[in-house]
Amino acid sequence: MVDQQRSPAAAASVRNVTLPTWLSRGLADLFPAAGDPAAAGDPDQTLAARLAEAESQGRPLRVKLGIDPTGSDIHLGHSILFRKLRAFQDAGHTAVLIIGDFTARIGDPTGKSATRVQLGAAEVEANADTYLVQLGLGQDPARALLDFETPGRLEVRRNSEWLAGMDLPAVIDLLGTSTVGQMLAKEDFANRYGSGTPISLHEFLYPLLQGYDSVAIEADLELGGTDQKFNVAMGRDLQRHHGLRPQFGLLLPILPGLDGVQKMSKSLGNTVGLAEDALSMYSKLEKVPDAVVNDYLNLLTDLDLAALPANPRERQKEMALAITAARHGVAAAAAAQADAGSLVAGAAGTGAAAAEVPEASLATVSFPAKAFYLLAAVGVCSSSSEARRQIQGGGVKLDGEKLSDPNQEFSGTQELAGKVLQLGKKTFRRLVE
Repeated sequence: MVDQQRSPAAAASVRNVTLPTWLSRGLADLFPAAGDPAAAGDPDQTLAARLAEAESQGRPLRVKLGIDPTGSDIHLGHSILFRKLRAFQDAGHTAVLIIGDFTARIGDPTGKSATRVQLGAAEVEANADTYLVQLGLGQDPARALLDFETPGRLEVRRNSEWLAGMDLPAVIDLLGTSTVGQMLAKEDFANRYGSGTPISLHEFLYPLLQGYDSVAIEADLELGGTDQKFNVAMGRDLQRHHGLRPQFGLLLPILPGLDGVQKMSKSLGNTVGLAEDALSMYSKLEKVPDAVVNDYLNLLTDLDLAALPANPRERQKEMALAITAARHGVAAAAAAQADAGSLVAGAAGTGAAAAEVPEASLATVSFPAKAFYLLAAVGVCSSSSEARRQIQGGGVKLDGEKLSDPNQEFSGTQELAGKVLQLGKKTFRRLVE
């Protein structure tokens, strides 16, 4: 049977004093946890005991993290899990990164109110390639999210290796390990079933296939968000079914987005992408609401929260600087901080001129160009209709002067080259020919 949710009091016990700080920081749930003193020395019941056993045997733990490449971009919300995986790497353990090239074609039903559109194999593989680059493939390990260089620290596997060739008897055996009742206990399925929203049978396969990944790679531990507990627990069940030692589940919180309310999600427009330039990243982060600054510090940095300034604004800036530095380096982060200050303090001219602002080319703009078209053409807005809304809402400035008419016309590049286009408080682009 799939492990059930524990009470808040039991969940609080996951911050086990015997776990090292690098592991326990930011931890939301750990199962099974050390609730029974009699299990304290049992490596199958407490992670601390499994760690001690592995150290005594001179073997690394195999730490699983599965990702389905259903999009092309990774944002800071995703990076929480990769940071924890990197911490295990740095402690000498083996990270097993599973690219769900097979399961992505089904789509994880978690958090969905309808059946997901299935992706093609080519699209999934293209997304997977961009994920690996963003995670650090070919980059300096000092700044990469994952260490791709140190021997023995990383395995990158695609679950099509073991799932694509699974025959019907194996699928029937897999289906026989769970019940419809267990599947309908999963919150997303329960909500859809209760509301009469269709659930396709292939969706029941998703948690089973993801769980089977743990069997295939013989995971000691699996990382996931708090919304993934059902799937991670399924891996434990399937390992037991196949006579393997069950893995531990280590769950981390869902990061609030830049609005400080909803989870960070590209569809909600409240993200910071890993591929963003230093100035855009810093400018977004220093505007994060005070209520979630400590969440960002705890989950996205290694800073000692007790040693940081109590002043909310200074604390916010320290957070933005640390996260930007982790991605772009200390020098680039410091420059971004200075440039962001220049843009805010001198948006009417001198500050913007001094700042190192990311560039946007005017080469593809057809002149004469109206303001709404310009914003879309240089990529500041995703569409002309969005550009109209932003201008009418007072959120667009050109060299510090507010643009109020979406139909304002510019005759050519000579009117715009060198000027800074600003969208809201976070996005700046210097226009170049």
